[in-house]
Amino acid sequence: MIKLIITDMDGTLLDDAKNFPHDYFEIVKELQPKNILFSVASGRQYYTLLEQLYDIKDSVVFISGNGTYVAYRGEVIYENIMHKSKAMKLVDVGRKIENTFIILCCKNGAYVESNDIDFLNEAKKYYNRLEIVEDITKVDDEIIQVTFCNLESTEARVYPHLKHFENDFKVMVSGKIWLDVVNRDVNKGVAIEKIQQDFNIGFDETLVFGDYLNDIEMMGTAKYSYAMKNAHPEILKVSAFVTEFDNNNFGVTKTIRELLLPEKVTV
Repeated sequence: MIKLIITDMDGTLLDDAKNFPHDYFEIVKELQPKNILFSVASGRQYYTLLEQLYDIKDSVVFISGNGTYVAYRGEVIYENIMHKSKAMKLVDVGRKIENTFIILCCKNGAYVESNDIDFLNEAKKYYNRLEIVEDITKVDDEIIQVTFCNLESTEARVYPHLKHFENDFKVMVSGKIWLDVVNRDVNKGVAIEKIQQDFNIGFDETLVFGDYLNDIEMMGTAKYSYAMKNAHPEILKVSAFVTEFDNNNFGVTKTIRELLLPEKVTV
């Protein structure tokens, strides 16, 4: 029996226009009598996820910042704080990378130095609490993640400059234009294992959905690990199953219905 369902957001639950499947909120409510716990696992900020899922917030465990901050019903389950002096070394390098923007992701909000409109339009999709400051190194807040944005490609333009930090940090290409850096012992998988422990839920009782490189560890936490049809090749390799439909065709909710609500499967 499935007791925990976790889904990544971008490229997985959300379509390319960042819309939820029309029936996701309905499914969460339909499965409440079965005592199934839902979770979203994202690189997005906690406050953004909370706003997006406000109508069902008490039924969802929020895994934000790629596993750096986990909360349920307003209570923090787990957090992993980055040492400021180490984070500033990342900032120093990032400032030297051409056409690259830095987001300092902290417990109380996210901070940027740039006024670039194209960058801000992208950043505001993921960071509800976003503040422009003169110098992010002077921010007085606990750091959980340093994020880099390159509107061409972070894998090609940013990762080569940061890969030498991998002995000390987890460096993740989390999307075409995004790269996230967290403490080395942080990932979505660690966060999920903490949830499984706290709620007494096993590997065989867990269902996960993911599509990109920051989902790799997550896929190893569940017997029912589903790569999206549109997933990165590396995610396809490490997943037990592949969805029949991609993120633009409700792959997550159609799979959930097929597994848990077969009498209500829609096409």
